[in-house]
Amino acid sequence: MTDQRFGLLVETATLAAHLDAANIQIVFVGDAQTYTHAHIPGSVLIEYAALIAQRPPAGGLLPEMDDLSRLLGAAGITPDTHVIAVDAGTNAAAARLIWTLDCLGHSAHSLLNGGLNAWIADQYPITQGPAPSPNPAPDYPARLANPTARASDQDILDHLDDPNTVVLDARSAAEFTGADVRAARGGHIPGAKNIEWTDNIDRDNAGRLYPKATLAQRYEQAGINSSQTIITHCQTHHRSSLTYFVLRYLGYPNVQGYDGSWSQWGNTPELPVSQGD
Repeated sequence: MTDQRFGLLVETATLAAHLDAANIQIVFVGDAQTYTHAHIPGSVLIEYAALIAQRPPAGGLLPEMDDLSRLLGAAGITPDTHVIAVDAGTNAAAARLIWTLDCLGHSAHSLLNGGLNAWIADQYPITQGPAPSPNPAPDYPARLANPTARASDQDILDHLDDPNTVVLDARSAAEFTGADVRAARGGHIPGAKNIEWTDNIDRDNAGRLYPKATLAQRYEQAGINSSQTIITHCQTHHRSSLTYFVLRYLGYPNVQGYDGSWSQWGNTPELPVSQGD
């Protein structure tokens, strides 16, 4: 379960006070160049590309369990490790790791609010240099222990007219209406609601999330309520991983990530599409 020292969303001051805590692993999710330039002391690197599987037309699927076993094991993560996910910009890459761990039933995790940018803005120490060699520890025993964290095409089709299920599209308004086409077809899943993922981020506060009360009001006003099953998606479940995380942070009990997202839905002719507002 989530370490009570941290909570699901951890602030920079809290992490700074526990950098040497036992049984935690800070994971920077991004690219090797950014990690080499600056990273939080003690953090390891998981390249974002390793967290997704591209099986065209889908561009952001959950990897195979064997691949995740090797990836997480090499990062020094065990089933008892509390993972603190960090990225270098928008919280979305770190949130993708959180969603992945949720799929595996690994609930011991937190996201650093604002990531590396907030850490640097608050003048906490950084380290430079390449990522260390992969950990020789055993592979992580990855299995899809929590399949309800993940939604499929069929899950959405089965609930298109279900008032207890909401598809929440985290893409831009232009993508949602079909003005910006990034697949064979533009538009959105019929009945979906659109709240752009960037509406969660306070750009004037080092990229941290808006306060919890502000976020809760935003989703409530959009008609998203905690009694519903919420299925989040974007183009490849990168941006929508942040939406998934925010809803979990707000206490929504039934949240799923559609990793096929628009790259799969928009490129599959038999799946229904709506356009406009």
